[in-house]
Amino acid sequence: MSDLKEELAGFEFLKREADELNEMQKLAEKDLALEGEIEEKIGILGSKISKEEFKVFLSGKYDRNSVILSIYSGAGGQDAQDWATMLLRMYQRYCEKKSFRVEIISQSFGEVGAEGRTGAKSVTLEILGKYAYGFLKKESGVHRLVRISPFSAQSLRHTSFAFVEVLPDVGKEMEKEIKIKPEDLKIDFYRASGPGGQCVNRRESAVRITHLPTKITVSSQSERLQGLNRQKAMGVLRAKLYQLKEKEKEKEITELKGKPVSIEWGNQIRSYVLHPYKMVKDLRTGVETSDTEGVLDGNLDKFIEAEIRTSPSARTLIPSELKLRKND
Repeated sequence: MSDLKEELAGFEFLKREADELNEMQKLAEKDLALEGEIEEKIGILGSKISKEEFKVFLSGKYDRNSVILSIYSGAGGQDAQDWATMLLRMYQRYCEKKSFRVEIISQSFGEVGAEGRTGAKSVTLEILGKYAYGFLKKESGVHRLVRISPFSAQSLRHTSFAFVEVLPDVGKEMEKEIKIKPEDLKIDFYRASGPGGQCVNRRESAVRITHLPTKITVSSQSERLQGLNRQKAMGVLRAKLYQLKEKEKEKEITELKGKPVSIEWGNQIRSYVLHPYKMVKDLRTGVETSDTEGVLDGNLDKFIEAEIRTSPSARTLIPSELKLRKND
């Protein structure tokens, strides 16, 4: 209810601003000095309206929810682990720009990488914020990096892969639909991992939960108390079981249609080339840029918005009023 009230209040505020501009336009017919101020206000209002219009594309079942985002390094040893850490930083920066709150739930550390970065074999993030899942859901897939390897004595060019998995934080919404029996769980407690030295945790506060029927394993080590880590791990497990349930539905529909099921891990969605030229290209939308540093610093809006706007499900949501606006 509070979300709906907030949304309505936003539209009412935009309407008041538009009405005020109409009144100023009438006054400008007598006072030409107001024209510059009116043009500036129209630009600001247009930007606000564009942001509201974009929400039309974010009307999926869980688009308003927070996100559980995981990054897994692929084959390639230190290069792949370093690439996973670079992606972690990229998404953290993107979330900062969107004012989303990010917390690392669990992380499996690799070897020390380039520029002093500690590599990551895998890392799971909890991203809290309105529409976080709507913005990030299309980031799922394989991300490919081409660069001169900082670990190669001969300065050879290497290709690294990392897999990004994005799940909606379904929280307690799915408790009735996805029932988890206590006897189906194997729960282990262990010390939270770290890069070593003073970061080594001496208390067994981290939690690992294995769902025996599906063999899905999740963990949480961000909290100091076992109870809180268990709660977070159960949230991740519920999200993974929801994803598994949705995939089974898709598989059943696809089999009825007679089409082969595509293998998700093989679906490369974006390439980041740092050598011999600089370019980031999304293979689904064709959007590309030579500003590789900006992208790796979290400037992902161009790619994320293009994918959301061009997805088949989004195109069906465009109201006729928006399509006709070019004629206004």
